[in-house]
Amino acid sequence: MILFHGSLQIVREPRILVPTRTLDYGSGFYTTTSEQQAREWVLRKLSNSDIGYINVYVFDEQKALALDRLSFDNPPGEDWVDFVHANRTQRGFTHNHDLVYGPVANDRVYAAFALYEQGLLSKQELIAELKTYKLIDQMLFHTEKALQTLTFSQVKEVRV
Repeated sequence: MILFHGSLQIVREPRILVPTRTLDYGSGFYTTTSEQQAREWVLRKLSNSDIGYINVYVFDEQKALALDRLSFDNPPGEDWVDFVHANRTQRGFTHNHDLVYGPVANDRVYAAFALYEQGLLSKQELIAELKTYKLIDQMLFHTEKALQTLTFSQVKEVRV
């Protein structure tokens, strides 16, 4: 399987990073099967630089079978809502999964999620809303062991 990671840097050796903000699946190294999603991420981050990169990796699915994996359906359900909500709101929340795979919360999803967090949407209303969206996937590599399933393949430049 081919995976993409959008960045302002070339990332030949992915690392587990602790984010400065809350993310859907917690700390780690995020990838997607969508080259377009990686490109859009780079374009949103370009400001002081006019060049970014789509890092391309080969994911060894055979090696990954030995890992602790958590996978969410698309469209997402209650389990995804609970997991993302915990990662985003519970200080110190962590999990022990090596890999987490499922939908990425884009800007539209964030807006709906904010309504849920404010109590303006119930969990069931949020899930019903999410079913109307076309969501892209993401895969989080949460442990060093998980990163061993990735092999850097190439890099593609993204320019403004």
